[in-house]
Amino acid sequence: MVIGDIIVDEYIWGDVNRISPEAPVPVFETTEERKGCGGAANVAQNIASLGGEAQLIGVIGKDRDGEKLIQMLNHTGVGTTDISIDVQRPTSKKTRVIVSAATTDSLQRNANSLEPMSLHQGHHLLRIDRESKQQISALIKERLMSAITSQIAKSDAIIFADYDKGVVSAELIKAVVTDAKPYGIPIIVDPKQNNFWHYQGVTALTPNHKEAGAALQQEISDVSHLITVGEKILDQLSLKALLITREEDGMSLFKRDLDGTLEVDHLPPHSGEVTDVTGAGDTVVAVFTLSLAAQIDYHSAAQLANLAGGIVVGKMGCATVTPEELHQAIHALPEI
Repeated sequence: MVIGDIIVDEYIWGDVNRISPEAPVPVFETTEERKGCGGAANVAQNIASLGGEAQLIGVIGKDRDGEKLIQMLNHTGVGTTDISIDVQRPTSKKTRVIVSAATTDSLQRNANSLEPMSLHQGHHLLRIDRESKQQISALIKERLMSAITSQIAKSDAIIFADYDKGVVSAELIKAVVTDAKPYGIPIIVDPKQNNFWHYQGVTALTPNHKEAGAALQQEISDVSHLITVGEKILDQLSLKALLITREEDGMSLFKRDLDGTLEVDHLPPHSGEVTDVTGAGDTVVAVFTLSLAAQIDYHSAAQLANLAGGIVVGKMGCATVTPEELHQAIHALPEI
């Protein structure tokens, strides 16, 4: 079961060959547009891509973006019957404007521009967010909780894909943790700042290093500092495991052994050429949780999530990993 903020990811590619005569900005000529599943929807489609059954619980608006999102999710096999429609808010959408080709010679300093403009293929020119960050209404919250309650007994694991868009609240977290406890199923969280310290009682968190540092109002500068921050988060939230993603430095898994001794495993990166890091965290939490649902140990689950994250950063946009790709990555590493 995936609970969280459902987002449409839109990509607009185009060419930039000149500066506008109206203002010192590039003229973007659209060549291609594409929509995909983002946020909690991307987590769910990553689970489905690897053969898991994902039931998505969240909110969309009564609009074309919401309709398109349901179509895309149904196509991937994600369960959408428990998605609520809120007529008071739009479906969250992130539009990324990306340069597919640019003639840099024509984008040099001109009378209206103080700096030369250097654009290249794959350059993210702009991101446009269309969303509401207001807390969902009491009625919608009641609908979500009813859906969650009906799904818990059938679930092998729960994921909170929290993007601070108003769906996840302290009240909702506490209710889910309480209701899931008798079933003993893992609850894994990809957190953002608003609810970071409300996840008391969940099994594990998968923040990136910036989110982990910000939670303690610190900037992680080295490995020793990372370990200090990780241990504090692990203990303050009483987690069984903490997986901190570290971009080009891989990941670090924190847990305590039976004697209470802190164990930290630093997993090296396994990515080739990095094309786009968008949605990599979604893949990590999906694979980590799917592994735990299959009763794999934390270290092996983290290794699989690390491999999967390395695969998706080589793809454009919010992408998924196939079983074949993960098998190839596993067999390429003799230590696994």
